[in-house]
Amino acid sequence: MKQFSLLDLSPIPEGKTAADALTNTLSLAGVAEDCGYYRYWLAEHHNMPGIASAATSIVISQVAAVTKTMRIGAGGIMLPNHAPLVVAEQFGTLATLYPDRIDLGLGRAPGSDMATARALRRHLAPDDSFPNDVVELLGYFGQNDDEQLVKAIPGVGTNVPIWILGSSLYGAKLAAHFGLPYAFASHFAPAMLGEALSLYRKTFRPSQWLGKPYAMVGVGVCAADTDEEAIFLRSSQLQAFALLMSGKPSKLPFPVEHLDLEVPRHIQALVEQALSCSATGCLRTVRKKLEMLIDTHKPDEIMVTGMIHDHNARVKSFRIASEALVVLCEKQFAA
Repeated sequence: MKQFSLLDLSPIPEGKTAADALTNTLSLAGVAEDCGYYRYWLAEHHNMPGIASAATSIVISQVAAVTKTMRIGAGGIMLPNHAPLVVAEQFGTLATLYPDRIDLGLGRAPGSDMATARALRRHLAPDDSFPNDVVELLGYFGQNDDEQLVKAIPGVGTNVPIWILGSSLYGAKLAAHFGLPYAFASHFAPAMLGEALSLYRKTFRPSQWLGKPYAMVGVGVCAADTDEEAIFLRSSQLQAFALLMSGKPSKLPFPVEHLDLEVPRHIQALVEQALSCSATGCLRTVRKKLEMLIDTHKPDEIMVTGMIHDHNARVKSFRIASEALVVLCEKQFAA
């Protein structure tokens, strides 16, 4: 493992506002840079009461402005929602303002319900245009071609790194085919992680963008001074995911001592399975669990994420996670 990064969903806690969430994101980004996180990614979600990063490129711009060296990017932009030219212009502008610091992760799903998807892009394509849209985007970021009728300005020549995101074999195949880096969303859909990484690495074709496979794995983290406190803090995310699975997305709930009173046992089991690629506990526990995941899947990079109701506790959680990850990176480097 070469480095570690952070995915921030800009959670809106119960009792707080989107403005609070975005302020917290800018605060967390500064801490993340100080703690050695290599990338800071934000994700596109729409019609979600508990997530404030819908206008992802705008939030990325604000985060880039309050940091200096950390790479800032989208994890990701849901390409079916947008015309590739618009995405190219937005991220070309970001790359022009913040050279060599912007990443663009692309997802194939709309990231929302169908009603919201229609509101975002009124004419939904009847077939899968994702591979063609990726090729179109790569073309916009390349060097100036006089024969190219449509150009992204800004965008031409910025060579914004494009990542393929996924939680199934489809993204692994596509990333390998195009010779692009691949990020697996194991922090909420771990079922096919091992198979997808194996497929990506075995079928990877070197390209002008990447000479050998580069795989990133998403991991949930909730760290605190004690295992008991971390389990308590994580109950907010478990409740939020249970509500999402039930079709009732909400703001991030307050943590609770007795989760059984809030979430039925059979739903808890489904939530725990979906969020099983995770590390919860004190520094020692988190480091041990992260080491097991790294030893099993051998990612080139880990991207941690986690939603905690109290902002200060969330910042502390990522600080503790960084302590564990710095040690694990040094251990991998020494090996």
